[in-house]
Amino acid sequence: MSMSAILIAALVMSVLGLLFGALLGVTGRVFKVPVNEKAEALRECLPGANCGACGFPGCDGYAAAVADGKAEVGACAVGGPACAAKMGEIMGVSVSASVRMVASVACQGYGDHCKPKADYQGMTDCVAASLVNNGTKACRYACLGLGTCERACPFDAIHIDPIKQIAVVDEEKCQACKKCVAACPQHVLSMRPAGRVVNVGCHNPEKGIALKEKCDRACIGCEACVKACNFGAIEMENGVPKIDYEKCVGCMACADACPTGAMEADFETRKEAYIDPSKCVGCTMCARQCKFDAIEGALKQPHKVLGACTGCDRRAPRNKLDKVKKAPAAASKPAAPAAAKPAAPVAPKATTENK
Repeated sequence: MSMSAILIAALVMSVLGLLFGALLGVTGRVFKVPVNEKAEALRECLPGANCGACGFPGCDGYAAAVADGKAEVGACAVGGPACAAKMGEIMGVSVSASVRMVASVACQGYGDHCKPKADYQGMTDCVAASLVNNGTKACRYACLGLGTCERACPFDAIHIDPIKQIAVVDEEKCQACKKCVAACPQHVLSMRPAGRVVNVGCHNPEKGIALKEKCDRACIGCEACVKACNFGAIEMENGVPKIDYEKCVGCMACADACPTGAMEADFETRKEAYIDPSKCVGCTMCARQCKFDAIEGALKQPHKVLGACTGCDRRAPRNKLDKVKKAPAAASKPAAPAAAKPAAPVAPKATTENK
């Protein structure tokens, strides 16, 4: 091949390169997609989990929707209040603090409480097991404990308890993405506000003795919890109690009244009111506020808290009340003289902190 042929070929390729480059440049300008700078700024605020809990296909979709005014600021459960505040600054809107939500397990069918109805030897998957005779446990609504929710969680916030063999949620890690809720074929999982001390531990809508035979922790629909709640925070829905956490004060009276233990409560953290005698002016306001008749005292005299106190969060406006950890019921029973004698004349009663 002659040198002239090589030069011509190189020249032709250079000209073609220039032409195609110019064509691409013109095409890029003509068909340029305008970039929404707000959407890009909003995307930088988001954590990038792409969990879909906001209802949009990933963080990019949510950022674009907010920038276009098609979605509200603060729908990102993973980012939380800090992310919502940054997005609010970009959009020029104020963001009110939202209640942090976490996944909750409505089942206590573990161990001997709810026995298996068959020896399941199939796939380690709740969806597969639920297709075989409505699950492996006597209660068709029970948590099957095969880890479908655990595998669905992108935040390592839910695990199967190795002893109980039911799902357990780590509230600290839970980001309210609802992937576990969507993955559970038994509908055992739902969302509730974080840090609550009371939870409905059963979602079986059946009633009566037949249900009790399937699981001794089942809700039998007796409505004892509804009657025990002095704040109107519990209603029956499809035969199962539903807690309105905006009204719930954490008194745990519903769990005390439940005959089967279907109402779960964190009794270890239960506290009771403490009245500081040096601050109490005997206005009787606390006694009037208390729905459990757990405070007594004469007008203009220091009041005292009785054993009926449930440790609810209902406070008198003067805020002279504090709360201390409630002693176990066995230790506070007046019928135990042996335990009461060392505590001598009313001294511990006056310093309720030792109660």
